[in-house]
Formats: sequence, structure tokens, C-alpha cells
Amino acid sequence: MQDVLIIGGGVIGMMTALQLAEAGCSVTLVERRRCGEEASWAGGGIVSPLYPWRYSEPVSNLSRYAEQEYPQLATRLFEETGIDPEYRQKGLLYLGVNDGDMAFNWARRLGKPLEAVSGSFIYTKEPWLAEGIESGLWMPTLGSIRNPRLCQALRARLMTLPRVTLEEGLTVEGLCVQQGRVTGIETSCGRIAAGQVVLCGGAWSGVLLDRLGIAMPVRPVKGQMMLFRTQPMAEGRQLLERVVLADGRYLIPRGDGRVLIGSTLEEADFDKTPTVDAYESLRQSALAMLPALAGCPIEHHWAGLRPAAPNGVPFIGELPEIKGLFVNAGHYRNGLVLAPASARLLADQLLMRTPLIDPAPYRPAYQYRSGWEQSTA
Repeated sequence: MQDVLIIGGGVIGMMTALQLAEAGCSVTLVERRRCGEEASWAGGGIVSPLYPWRYSEPVSNLSRYAEQEYPQLATRLFEETGIDPEYRQKGLLYLGVNDGDMAFNWARRLGKPLEAVSGSFIYTKEPWLAEGIESGLWMPTLGSIRNPRLCQALRARLMTLPRVTLEEGLTVEGLCVQQGRVTGIETSCGRIAAGQVVLCGGAWSGVLLDRLGIAMPVRPVKGQMMLFRTQPMAEGRQLLERVVLADGRYLIPRGDGRVLIGSTLEEADFDKTPTVDAYESLRQSALAMLPALAGCPIEHHWAGLRPAAPNGVPFIGELPEIKGLFVNAGHYRNGLVLAPASARLLADQLLMRTPLIDPAPYRPAYQYRSGWEQSTA
């Protein structure tokens, strides 16, 4: 089978490497830091777009496949590595939804369980939420995963595979192209030859393509998050046991009782500095939903960079004008959500298998700055 070089060791890059290696490819994965320490670590881990009925069909198609894959993927990684990604399927409570008709139309069309529920139902599920909630929506099948541990498990699994080589701490400085075909990459430690290159560089994907004179619309969007450490409550319950979403902010419980609040949306180029304003905004949002967090210590506050593409639809596929150069980037807020599906779609194309998902909506769109435009979207 062919050799493949993957740029970027986030959840997209690692799942792409895993699928290709298990299909018989020899894979080299290059990451400038340690795998899983950028946006894949910084996210929340909800295995669904936040308001799935508001997304386009291409995002929904990937999401449906990925949601089906996550339970068995988490179980398999735990068995293979001993690292539990903590997949939890405890449902999600939506509060203050103002487009319920759209939500129910979406749910009926896709056969998703979605219920309108009363305040008493909500407080039975989560008794320490703020007072005054009269109604909401309940999606019982929604799951979440502890993304840092998922990344640890993926990395550990890749390190056991003889067909996979991890090159961490290696900065990619450029892509090598000759006569319309990729030939490898230039790194901080020299050139690595490759006949097939997959760019999974997240928010930095556009930077590498820019050095070839290719303008692909993937930009960084900063997101800040916060983590509270809580204590067990009465009868062995945690302060929060399922995901709660209100006014675009969400609370995510972890198995050890920690509660995560996210997130901001900021146009700040590649600046990942946490800010005082975001700290206070996140804290106030968390207390408005779950007042008891006021007595819980804030353990961590951080920022990450989402790779945003137009309309949130990722680019997945080969650049037609550069043979052998593939892209799997631009997932915006849904990188972890869509990872199993986008990795499968990319692997199908590289291996020339019949794709499970129609690849047409994800074909890379870009411009050459040499004066002419090429679009395949």
C-alpha cells in the first residue's frame, strides 16, 4: 500500500492516521508539538453540533455517521490502550430555545428523539440548576467524550502500530511540489519525501497553503473555556451529570465531577492568550446556569483556535491542481464532533474506495494568487 504523510496531530490527523494504517498504509504523522495539544485538547467534547438543526446538510451527514461511531471507538480505544476516553451518553438539556419548530422538524426528518419537557422534568435530571426554569428540550441520546483523554488514547494506539511513525516536535515549514505533484514537506529538521500528503493542520492549514500561493478560506477563531472542580453531592450524585445548553453557552460534566463552561467566539487571528473579560463572562454564564458553582474553585481557564471554513463545512479531499495533496481541515466548532466521519471520507478517497458519504460538498475551494481562480466546491 502507499505511504502517506499527515501534517497535524490533532484528533482529525490522528483518526485519519489510524484509519489509513488499519487499511494497510504506512503513515508518517508530523506534529510540531505533542499530538493532541492544540484545538483538540481545548474543546469541550460534545458529540454533536450545539444546535444541530441549524447546520447545513453536509455537516449533518458527517455528524450522523460520527455519532454512531463514537461509542464503539471509545470502547475499542479503552480496550487497546487502557486509557478511558470517558464517552458518556447521558443526554442534553436545551434551555431557552427560540426555534423549537425548526428543531422538531429536524428531529422528525432524521428520526432523532427530541422532547419538549417541563421544569419539573429538568430539575429531576439536574436538581441544582438555577431556579425559574419552566421548560426546555431534551435529547436523551446525545453523548460527550473527554477530549484530552481521547487524544491520549489515540496517540497511545498509534504508537503501537508498526505502520505508523510519529514525528513530534517537528515544525512543517513548507510543502514540496514539483510539476503539479506533491513530493514531500520541508521541516525544521530537513526534508521528508512523500508521494501522498494529507494536510490536517487545523487553523494553520491555510498558512501552509498560502506559501504555495494558494488561498484557502480557513481562518482561526479563538474560543476560551473554563473548568470548575466540584465536590460530590447528596446520595453520591455529582453537581451536574449531563450537558446543559443555554444562550449559546454550555456546561459539560466530567466523570470525576469537574464541570466545564464554554465558550467564547473571538476573531483574534492566532492569539491564544486568555483574557480577563472572557474569564468573567464565562464565570457569570456558569453561575447563571448552575449557581452552586460559586463555591467551587476554578481550576483552569484556557483558549484554543478553531479552524473556520465558510458555513462551517470542512474541506476534505485532493486539491485537483496538486496531485497527491489532500486536505482535511476547516471543521470550525465541530472538529471533534465530525472527526470519525471526516477521517473515513478522506481515507475512502485516498484508498479509492466507494465513499460512505458523498464527497462533493467537501471538495476543496481555493484561489491561486497568480491571477486565476480555481474553485471545485
